Parts: sequence; C-alpha cells; structure tokens
Amino acid sequence: MKKNVFKRFITTGFISTLLLLNAGLSAAQTVMLDRVVAIVDEDLVLESELNSRTDSVLERLQAQYSQLPPKEVLQKQILEQLILERIQLQLAKRYDIDPSAEEVDQAIGRIAQRNQMTMEQLAADLQRQNLSLNELRQQIKTELVINQLQQGVVNSRIRVTEQEINNFLQSTDGKFATSPDFHLGHILIAVSGSADPAMVSAAEKEAQEIYEKLQKGGDFEQLAISHSNDQSALQGGDIGWRKLAQLPELFAKKLETLGTGQVTEPFRSGAGFHILKNIEQRGGGAQLVEQTKARHILVKTSEIMDDGQARAKLAALKKRIESGEDFAKLARENSEDTGSMLSGGDLGWSMPGMFVPAFEDTMKNTAVGEISEPFKSQYGWHILQVQERRKEDMSEQMKRNQASNLIRSRRFDEEFQSWLTQIREEAYVEIKI
Repeated sequence: MKKNVFKRFITTGFISTLLLLNAGLSAAQTVMLDRVVAIVDEDLVLESELNSRTDSVLERLQAQYSQLPPKEVLQKQILEQLILERIQLQLAKRYDIDPSAEEVDQAIGRIAQRNQMTMEQLAADLQRQNLSLNELRQQIKTELVINQLQQGVVNSRIRVTEQEINNFLQSTDGKFATSPDFHLGHILIAVSGSADPAMVSAAEKEAQEIYEKLQKGGDFEQLAISHSNDQSALQGGDIGWRKLAQLPELFAKKLETLGTGQVTEPFRSGAGFHILKNIEQRGGGAQLVEQTKARHILVKTSEIMDDGQARAKLAALKKRIESGEDFAKLARENSEDTGSMLSGGDLGWSMPGMFVPAFEDTMKNTAVGEISEPFKSQYGWHILQVQERRKEDMSEQMKRNQASNLIRSRRFDEEFQSWLTQIREEAYVEIKI
C-alpha cells in the first residue's frame, strides 16, 4: 500500500520528443505488412516502428546539431533503445504495473502547463503534427509504465544502511545538504575596526534604536532602506535564501535559536553592527507532523469477486463492526492485506504521503473512532478505522530520511545502468537486420 516515490517522473520534453512506441499496436495486426527487425522474448520490433522512431530522432537532432553520425549508426542505437523498451514493458506486465487514467491526465496537464497551453491548444498542436490526443495518452502511459518499473525495481536494489546515513550526516557534504535554509533580512550599521570609540558608540546606539523600533512593530524593510549600509539596503535588506552552512559562523549561531519572523539583537563583527531577521525558514527546528494510527480491511477484486461484490462484502463487515463485533477479529478473518491482516489490520502510526491518494484522502476525512464507507484504491476495496491522531516532532527522522534519499539519488544512475545491462543480457534477443 506504500506509495512509490519517483525520482524521474515525465522526462518527455513536449511533442517533439514524444518518441515512445505505441504500446497498443498489435504485432499480429501488422506482421503481414511489416518486416520484423528484432525478436525480443515474446515480442517483436517491426521495421515501421524503427523507421518512425529514426525519422523523429533525426528531425529533433537536425534542429540541434549541424553534424550527425551516419543514419545507419543512429538506427543501430535506436533499435537497441526499442529492444530495451520491449524488455521493460514485458517486465512491467509481469509486475502488473498499470498507471491509472488519472495519472495519465495529470501528466498531460503538466505538459500543457509547461508549454503554457490550454488542452484545446495542445490538441490543435498535436493535430498539426499528425498526432491525436489519444495517441499522446498512449505514449505518455507507456512512458509512465517504464518509469514506474525503473523506479520501483532500481530503488529496491539500493540498500542504505544506518551507518551510511550516520557517516553522511557527519560529513561536510552531509551537513551542508541537510542544513536548514533561511530567507534573511539584514541591516548593517557599518563601522571599521580601526574607528575611534566615539564612532563605535554612535553606531552601536543607532543599531540599538533600530532594534527597539523593530520590537515595537517597526517595518524592517523601511528601516533597512533608511539606515542599512549593506548592499541589500535598497531591497529592504532582503539577502535571499541562505543555507545555515553557507553563513559566517557568527551569523549561524544567532540564527540557531531565532524563530520565524523574529529579529536578532544587534551584534558586532569587524564590519560593524548587524541585525538579522528570519523572514522564512525551511528545515531545522521542530518539524511537527500530524500522524494517524489506523487499521483497515482489504478485499481484492478477482474473477470471482467483482467491484460490486467486494463493496457489498465490506459494507456488511462495517455494519457488523458498528454492531459491536471486533474489528481486529474480522480483519484477521477477511482482510487480504498480508502485511496487516495478522495484526488485525493494524497499520501503525503513519505520516502524510505514506499511502496512495485514495487511502490517504479517506483516512484524512474519517473522524477518530469512525469506520469509513467502502472505498476503492489501486489495490482493491477497503474500509478503515482511524484510532488516534497525534502531532510528533519528526525533525531528526526527517533529516535522516533526507540523507537516505540523497544517498539513493546519487547511486540511482549507476544502479540503473547496471540493471539495464542485466535485463538486456538475460533477455532473448534476435536481431533480423
């Protein structure tokens, strides 16, 4: 039930790069008309697909480069690309990877938004290139299938140990990557280190007066414009976002305990007296996250259990629970979620984003103690009960999760290429040209 997290989601750059095969095209329909250029396990690559892909790639490359390799060299690379796609699509079918219509719609919406088009304009642009919206949908779905397979399989091959996380967090690189970001305001009352005591005293007095005005509700930006000697003065003292690790140690120490919206008391450096404002902050400090403790019963659809029957079964179980029967007992007897059924459907404490959207939304909208109406997710039909909610400081765990994700991200490309090599070597491939 855990939601897959994708690092590479929709790499298609727009219509000119929509080069994926039409997975809905049946080889049986065209084999009498097309020459087979490769046999890939239980599938075929046809000459028409190779030619179409080659033409598309050539058109794109000719617009970018003045010199290109010979067409036969390019075609050899494209055939290898088609072979790898065929292998991955067959693997995805075995894993039962099937993106929903909603996911495809969202991906197309992102393409339109990225190109500042309405859906009507997108459809018109497709038509000018002899493509239909349905063809685009199929191409996008194929890419989603391959990306979901890659993310799921490759990430499962990457193991990150607790010791690796500890080592990363203790390294200079890790400290920088996981340090909080501050959107800072800065007021500087400049005074050189060699200034006479009277000038230093006057600067300190001016800084203190500014601080007192700020404490009484004074406008930081206006005071920066009027008084600051920093280069950011005309921007209201706004020096933008800075990681804590990027700041001078003197500044970093002042910010460690400074809440959002607060300002520091004036402090001295070799340049003069400073006042910092924590305008916004990302990361660091207490990260309070609402957690939910829930349990559920899952009924999967099959040849002998359709949607209506699954829903009716769960509706009946809901009535029995509301009449006093034990949820845990009924979950052990009826749930098809092997991960939770033995513990009475208990899912433990969860954070936002841990479950698929349908489950997440239902859990969010179910009051503590209530049993939800039957609802469907990609895994089947569910009822759930929210047992408790709480807010927990997850700052340390979130930092460790961030470190783990960064380590995974760095290893992904190497592991991805290793996996592609492996599945290519294990597949039966016969090239016919």
